[in-house]
Amino acid sequence: MFGTAGLPHILMRFYTVLNPKAARQSVNYATLLIGFFYLLTFVLGFGAMALVGPRPIGDIDKGGNAAALLLAENVAGTPFFGFIAAVAFATILAVVAGLVLSGAAALSHDVWVNVIRHGHAPEKEQLRVARIATFFMGAAAMVLGIVLEGQNIAFMVGLAFAIAASANFPALLMAIFWRRFTPWGAVSSILVGAISALVLIYISPTIQVDVLGHEDAPFPLTNPALISMPLAFAVGILVSLLRPEPAAAAKFIEAERRIHLGAPAVTQRPAGAPARAR
Repeated sequence: MFGTAGLPHILMRFYTVLNPKAARQSVNYATLLIGFFYLLTFVLGFGAMALVGPRPIGDIDKGGNAAALLLAENVAGTPFFGFIAAVAFATILAVVAGLVLSGAAALSHDVWVNVIRHGHAPEKEQLRVARIATFFMGAAAMVLGIVLEGQNIAFMVGLAFAIAASANFPALLMAIFWRRFTPWGAVSSILVGAISALVLIYISPTIQVDVLGHEDAPFPLTNPALISMPLAFAVGILVSLLRPEPAAAAKFIEAERRIHLGAPAVTQRPAGAPARAR
């Protein structure tokens, strides 16, 4: 749940709307639909166990990733099996495209322009960086897909959510609700959350035992969020308290007003006249 709140499925709703009211409506609709889908997976999983059985599912794919497809074939025959397979394939393409687009935009605009180029980069340069980032993210995804072949997709999604819950969610939550949260606290929280989650995944049984074939793993948990997410919160709070920024508190008041009241409307004015908010 925390990982979903920090992934582009929800965050991108804030960037594709006209005003704060539409943003809230878009997020509400997306949250309801995603929540319904997650509840539906329980029904599909138990239905596959009851109607198809664990052994036939495991014979097709040891990761259990064909459970929904086999359930569709068991319930309504081959035509429904083909329909669900097409839906699954289209869904995978849509999710991958959305994540790659979001990641490329973040690297080209947020990291390259604002951090490396200090806010000054021509559009052609941004586009070139976005294309390069898209290529490398796609290549990394294919390599990981080959390395982790045979793993359960739902479990792997849980690891991705653990990274998002550790890297994105703490900074987002504190930026919305804590007035003393600072930019340095946000950066520290994001870096510590992301790095700790990735390191703990690597030394967990998921990689050390299932992928590398070792007998044991240094980190006993298969999902690191129980450790990495509280660590990200703690680092963000500690850095913000040790390095306070009065300007950040002032900006928080303005952002809080926009969250609850929306952006101020601007009345029509003659050319050259100053804007007057109402």
